Amino acid sequence: MKYQVLGPVRLVDGDISHIVPAQKIETALAVLLVCPNQVVSTKQLISEIWDEQPPLRALPALHVYISQLRKLLSRFGADAGPIITQAPGYLLRVDPADVDYLVFQDHVRKGRTLLMRERFEEAMAVFERALGLWRGPMMSGLTLGPIGRSLVARVEETRVECLEMDVEARLLLGRHREVVSPLYGLINEYPLNEVFYEQLMRALYGSDRRADALRVYRMAWETLDRELGLEPGRKLREVQRTILACDTGRVPVAG
Repeated sequence: MKYQVLGPVRLVDGDISHIVPAQKIETALAVLLVCPNQVVSTKQLISEIWDEQPPLRALPALHVYISQLRKLLSRFGADAGPIITQAPGYLLRVDPADVDYLVFQDHVRKGRTLLMRERFEEAMAVFERALGLWRGPMMSGLTLGPIGRSLVARVEETRVECLEMDVEARLLLGRHREVVSPLYGLINEYPLNEVFYEQLMRALYGSDRRADALRVYRMAWETLDRELGLEPGRKLREVQRTILACDTGRVPVAG
């Protein structure tokens, strides 16, 4: 049994994927996956499922949801007894290799190490595998409590870092033209992320588009000023100065 949360929550049994039919049961599963192989208290589960507005009979309802979830996992081929009752709550016993967001995080760690060791081709391949696990916004369609929201924010931040490092590996391999279009898309998605502006400037300059690279700096300056009242940071300014001063065709490298 594989658990997928990088998108809508799904259970994967071999080549067949299943959705969890009831949202409260789906949320209970999501919360247990947020803390795999750890006890999640009944209090925490109630808070996550009802987000600080539990009904009067929340505890009996929780017991029903856990019972239904146990039956569901058993029917879809999970090992016997993956959900264990352990004071003060429940624990989902799972192999980290069966949970997509844990696999994603592991890929990012490996890719980061390869990038630092200047093994750019290998790093790029690992980053692509990591990003290929995403099917949409993490746990989309669920209303999560503080524990779930915190994890989603952390994993999304790791996804952005993975995107940055994937582009960086391609730039360091001299593959400037292939990242130009994706970077414009990333800037549209993350308009306040200065790393993507800086990378796009380098990619355009490396593609013999010096004027376009400088226009990207102006775009970054206008966006940051309009949204935050800030000027571009040090790295962006350095890339702009290098492009203005550079007549040798050398591609600026981030400091």
